[in-house]
Amino acid sequence: MFTFRTCSLALTLGLAASLSACQSGTVSDRSNVTVERSARAVADYSLGSGDQVKVTVFGQPELSGQFEIDGSGSISLPLIGQISAIGQTTPQLEQAIAERLSDGFLLNPRVSAEVANYRPFFILGEVKSPGEYPYASGLSVVNAVAAAGGYSYRANKRTVYIKAINGEEEEAFQLNSQVLVQPGDTIRIGERIF
Repeated sequence: MFTFRTCSLALTLGLAASLSACQSGTVSDRSNVTVERSARAVADYSLGSGDQVKVTVFGQPELSGQFEIDGSGSISLPLIGQISAIGQTTPQLEQAIAERLSDGFLLNPRVSAEVANYRPFFILGEVKSPGEYPYASGLSVVNAVAAAGGYSYRANKRTVYIKAINGEEEEAFQLNSQVLVQPGDTIRIGERIF
């Protein structure tokens, strides 16, 4: 016999299943994005303003040193002057410096470049000490929250919003230790509803 209570129960279960499917689809999609984001963080890092780069020209200690990428996206090297570094990977920067040095300055220069210090990341929202923090390789969102003093009592501990330095909008991710932070990211911890 079909009663109002049976109908109500069926409707409630159907709504719960729909919401669950909708939520799990969102989380699943975000998890895939998280894996891609984690892999890219190490492999395809592009230099940007605020990064400090250690450049070594083998056999030429006076041309070697640590240089900070300025607001215009360049570094100033002895002998060759300003060279654009923004948006380049370290191998690309090595090649650009070697090409400039081989243009009348050195014969077959061998150049090595590595990131000495990454640009900082920013965290705001429901953490105890929002602000700017130094980046460390392999930094996860959970570690970033810990650096900011932990969650506030109103924090939503399930979702984190991240805006990449070159991104136009922030993306939502399931908050776990697998989501990696990239240099220059802005992390936002939202407020829980209940």
